[in-house]
Amino acid sequence: MTPKDMMVADANSEAMGIPRTSLMENAGSCLARRIINNRNPCKVAIFSGNGGNGGDGFVAARYLINHGFEVEVFLLSEPSLIKSSETRLNWNVLEKMSNGTSPLSLNIIRDSSYLHETDAEVVVDAILGTGVSGNLREPVSTAVDIINQSEGFKVAVDVPTGVDPGSGMVADNAVRADVTVTFHKVKVGLNIASVEYIGNLEICDIGIPREAELFTGPGDLLRLPNRDKKSHKGQNGKVLVIGGSKEYSGAPALAALASLGAGADISVVACPRELSQVIRSYSPDLIVHSLSDDFMNPKDTDEIVKFSENFDSVVLGCGIGREEETSLAVNDLVVEIEKPMVIDADALKMLGPGVLPRRIYETVITPHAGEFREFSGIGAPQDLQDKIKVVKEVSRESETTVLLKGAVDIIARNDKLKLNSTGNPGMTVGGTGDCLAGLTGALLAQGRDAFEAAFLGAYINGLAGDLACEEYGYNFKATDVLNFIPRAYPF
Repeated sequence: MTPKDMMVADANSEAMGIPRTSLMENAGSCLARRIINNRNPCKVAIFSGNGGNGGDGFVAARYLINHGFEVEVFLLSEPSLIKSSETRLNWNVLEKMSNGTSPLSLNIIRDSSYLHETDAEVVVDAILGTGVSGNLREPVSTAVDIINQSEGFKVAVDVPTGVDPGSGMVADNAVRADVTVTFHKVKVGLNIASVEYIGNLEICDIGIPREAELFTGPGDLLRLPNRDKKSHKGQNGKVLVIGGSKEYSGAPALAALASLGAGADISVVACPRELSQVIRSYSPDLIVHSLSDDFMNPKDTDEIVKFSENFDSVVLGCGIGREEETSLAVNDLVVEIEKPMVIDADALKMLGPGVLPRRIYETVITPHAGEFREFSGIGAPQDLQDKIKVVKEVSRESETTVLLKGAVDIIARNDKLKLNSTGNPGMTVGGTGDCLAGLTGALLAQGRDAFEAAFLGAYINGLAGDLACEEYGYNFKATDVLNFIPRAYPF
């Protein structure tokens, strides 16, 4: 897993009710057991940073002392600069222990001049964890040198300090561990890095449930980058929504407004001529591009394809109707538009059964159960496990990301799988799927890949629906969901 995946799993575990203090306790105790089970009581030096990795080292110190080890801790920071409440809590415990009879000494390293060589038989690197990369600063760089020069057995916590947990690269210097004890799952960089730094690799289960990775949660919002303060108009995504018919003028408008609510800078609706004024009337934020006729047809294909070149993503199908000529246009557009695309609603029915023209660009389809049946030719089973198998199969065959909407949304891209349980029965109201399509289109326009855009879109859309439900009960409208989309974002 990537460092970001680990951060997400931690946060989602906490949202499920597992305190971060519990995860840190499990990590520290597992680290200590690795030493206790392989060494007789001896002197252990623990070099700790001021983040979560350091907290794991503080916990390990307690367990080691309880098993007869002498422990010397080097905190490479002022205690006031400790970053997390869990790490600070465990540092405070050590401070209280140091006033007693335990064989524990604490060293606060304000700069590298406070460091000294150690004669410990075991040296623990608990300095920097998975959230850090790049060149080492002082006093960390000197501490790494001291660890490497030690004759003691070297244990790295989660990832050796100086090894990039994402790429496995070493920028300038890194701990050369005899063993690396990593938590939950192997970080991708550890599989790439030289054994010279990693040593033997051991995995420790710290109690993160599978559901913390399988189900979307608030931790997944960490995948969203902060907006560049120097960004200019259009840099945060331009979305083209192609849809609308005489029966459904609101659907493309909802999709376009949802994409704006999700942070896209520009959202344009390309719609049949007779709808253009109606859609403009919904909001002054909407830009409308009128087509040649009163319904989508192949005469518009070349114009739309050319127009789409100005956008970062395309949402196709919201309210587009079922005219025979519209079907021809949809099939042409799916092939000829060279942009990431969300395909929704009637457009999916026109592509079925089970036939999606091969696209080299990121593609998400967002069917409900009925649309899924028409597109794939397969009815979705009621049993969740069986339904997951079918969605994965359709994803593989269509070579696209499938977001099957339901009480539990299923998002699959080949063998990648996410489930989403945000949302509520009030979201059966018409239009919430159009909001989802526009939201997902915005995430694609902002650079998310299709799989991530789909599961983040499902989570945020469902969360916006839950916020609407808190305000109105189940009797809310799609426009109410629309208004809550910005509040579902963490920034």
